[in-house]
Amino acid sequence: MDSLWGLLLLLAVVGAVVGAATNFMAIKMLFRPFKPIYFMKWRLPLTPGLIPKRRDLLAIQLGKTVTDYLLTPTTIKKKFLSPDVRQQVLNFAQAKVEQEIFLNDKTLKDWLEVAGFGHLPQTAQQKVDELIHSQIENVKNTLSAKTIQQLLPTDLEPVLDKKVEEAVAQILKKGETYFLSPEGSLAIKNMLDDFLATKGSFGGMVQMLFGDSMSIVEKVQKELVKFFQAPGTEALLLRIFSNEWEKVKARPAMDFMKDVNFDTIEESIQQYAKTQLAIDDRLDQTISYYWPQGNDWAKHELLPKVTDKIFTEAEHKIEDLLQRLHLAEVVREQVDSFPIAKLEELVLGIISRELRMITWLGGIIGGLVGVIQALIVYWTN
Repeated sequence: MDSLWGLLLLLAVVGAVVGAATNFMAIKMLFRPFKPIYFMKWRLPLTPGLIPKRRDLLAIQLGKTVTDYLLTPTTIKKKFLSPDVRQQVLNFAQAKVEQEIFLNDKTLKDWLEVAGFGHLPQTAQQKVDELIHSQIENVKNTLSAKTIQQLLPTDLEPVLDKKVEEAVAQILKKGETYFLSPEGSLAIKNMLDDFLATKGSFGGMVQMLFGDSMSIVEKVQKELVKFFQAPGTEALLLRIFSNEWEKVKARPAMDFMKDVNFDTIEESIQQYAKTQLAIDDRLDQTISYYWPQGNDWAKHELLPKVTDKIFTEAEHKIEDLLQRLHLAEVVREQVDSFPIAKLEELVLGIISRELRMITWLGGIIGGLVGVIQALIVYWTN
């Protein structure tokens, strides 16, 4: 009886050790050795381990599994493009836009600083000054290079030509009225007195002959009226004025603006533009100041439409996008480049408890096999 118990214990221990060691070696041989081992020119069997040896096939299968079962268009649409996700994205976008833009105390100048355009106000003012200077120079060049006639609009020149005739008629009418007035009579008298005073004795003789010069004024007034009313007078003045007007039109416009200080005009316009634009003051306000309804419009009009558009386009393009990403190839490359030691550490770290149980199970089964062997040996002997 003692020999039976001894035999049972011996074979049970040996079977348990062999079973546990076998399972432990089988688990280790999944990963180890990492590289093939050679004896002279021959590679030793079972080197490298199963996973290192079949890593290329494993990478291919993992890639196919990911693209065929894990990251499929249907799965992505269900998990990432569902109505709930869409609503969450919309709510997040609405909250961020309201908080970061419309309820924020940042001014337009601050936003320009954030965007890297802090120099924009100075640049804009400089551009305005340059534009005004350029326009003033263009005006000066135009006035110097073109005549009055060239600058006049085609429909305005006939109007001005007509005004010459009207001006002549008005001058004759005003001249006649003036010289018939008491003021005109006095002017004629003064001119006659001055004229006769310059003629010496002849002037004195005329004054003695006609008496007071007022008697001559009436005669001169009549002659002047006849002169103003004569058709030849109007024709003469019209010809003179027309000739002078044609000469004026033929001259460069700058000839009449030599005394104009364009530098002062330019500075005045630039200063006026700065005052009216007030760029710094206008930029020192928030977005809500200029757009009070912007928050409601963005939340209830813009963002829902943008979100729907993005999700709709994503649903239409998801399959094509997955094909362009070549996920199977990406997974294969990552698995191929992943160190076996890290992979072993990762796997064993996840299922170490189960692997220990397999090792112990091998020992238990080996022990039971040893007991059965001991019984069979005892009974047969």
